[in-house]
Amino acid sequence: MTNHHTSPANLTGKLLACLGALLLMTGTPATAQLPGQVGSTPLPSLAPIIKRTSPAIVGISVKGSQQQQVNPLMQDPFFRRFFDMPEQQQERQFQASGSGVIVDAQQGYIITNAHVVDNAKEITVTLLDNRELKASIKGTDRQSDIALLQVKGTNLTEIGIADSSKVQVGDFVIAIGNPFGLEHTVTSGIVSALGRATGMSQDSFEDLIQTDAPINPGNSGGALIDLNGQLVGINSSIFSGNGGNIGIGFAVPSNMAKAVMDQLVKYGKVQRGLLGVSITNLTADIAASQGTTETQGAFVSEVSENSAAEKAGIKAGDIITAINGKSVKTSSALRAAIGVLRVGEKVEVSLVRDGKPRKVTATIAEGADNVASADSGNNGGGKSNGTHQGLRGAELSNNTGGGVLVSSVTEGSNAAQNGLQRNDVITAVGRTRVNTIKELQDATKNLNAFTLMIQRGNRTLFAVIR
Repeated sequence: MTNHHTSPANLTGKLLACLGALLLMTGTPATAQLPGQVGSTPLPSLAPIIKRTSPAIVGISVKGSQQQQVNPLMQDPFFRRFFDMPEQQQERQFQASGSGVIVDAQQGYIITNAHVVDNAKEITVTLLDNRELKASIKGTDRQSDIALLQVKGTNLTEIGIADSSKVQVGDFVIAIGNPFGLEHTVTSGIVSALGRATGMSQDSFEDLIQTDAPINPGNSGGALIDLNGQLVGINSSIFSGNGGNIGIGFAVPSNMAKAVMDQLVKYGKVQRGLLGVSITNLTADIAASQGTTETQGAFVSEVSENSAAEKAGIKAGDIITAINGKSVKTSSALRAAIGVLRVGEKVEVSLVRDGKPRKVTATIAEGADNVASADSGNNGGGKSNGTHQGLRGAELSNNTGGGVLVSSVTEGSNAAQNGLQRNDVITAVGRTRVNTIKELQDATKNLNAFTLMIQRGNRTLFAVIR
């Protein structure tokens, strides 16, 4: 995965013909009118949309500096200590380029990617009419990869912001930016997928739009727009083995970008609240273990004590399916949805418990920058000598009060990576109660993944075992 300054490129004849046919069949909207015709045959074109929106897309040039070690060998602390040499660094000057989108002409606000202006000391914005304006950073949020710049200028053009929750897979989209320094390059494609997470950073809040509209280095921070000429995403990164476009690009949804911008305007930073749950994706194995027919959602493996989630009545084993009525399909989507809510804001949480839908209201609490801990361990399935591989490293014994006691857990073992701790008491596999090691072995036989209900002190939680 490369996190490049991004861009689009080329509109094929097939796409034009297909788009033209669709527009003719469905009735051409006023915002995407066919501009001309040859004889009586209209020519499909995106030109009217591009002409109207391009003035809102800007080029961004960055000058800055960053610390760099003088000698690569100095990266090794042992080497430095052996030769009694301090870590040596020098300041390296750099220049970079990207793209941005004017979203408020009156205030001069421009949204771009945080990585575009990282370590910037001087930022120059170039408009479509070749005017150059100096920009200041209003605020950045690396976890969503969004930055807000501000310029002072007249006759600026802003772009309308669409509701990205209404974007669907298969929608036509247009990407505009400055790939490889080529100003205002336009490409098009469709929305390939929604709710993507690249996994580039454990601390990131990703619920990305995936598109096949060609995106290349230099286009980061540029606009992904719909056929109404409204912003649906901020182009952010590409998936590539060689740094070039292979038809897999990602954009931060406009709803997230707008929510981050609002907080940067008000506070200068994003004040993230805490729901207080540990979550993982709901897989078929977990769903089967829990006896539910749900296929999408975020499985709650643990609820923090005195957290917003606990106060709202959310319990370990619940499956969160929506936030404020908007579907939550993955754990990363839940983190992203909660991650842009303000401290003190009330949120309606839709969930499934024991196969029955419920709704609770939580008040987002003040907390650290993380919203939830996503379970990403994958130790494989299977069993050996009656004990599931995912439990290897845990010393088990029959508990006198019922259940299976975890007497100890070897550091770094499968059991440790799956979240088991010393003195945990395993009381159930999925919805099946277990009181002995034999019952635990029988219940996990031939399973690839499952959940364990665990009593940890006064708390009940679930561990996902793989």
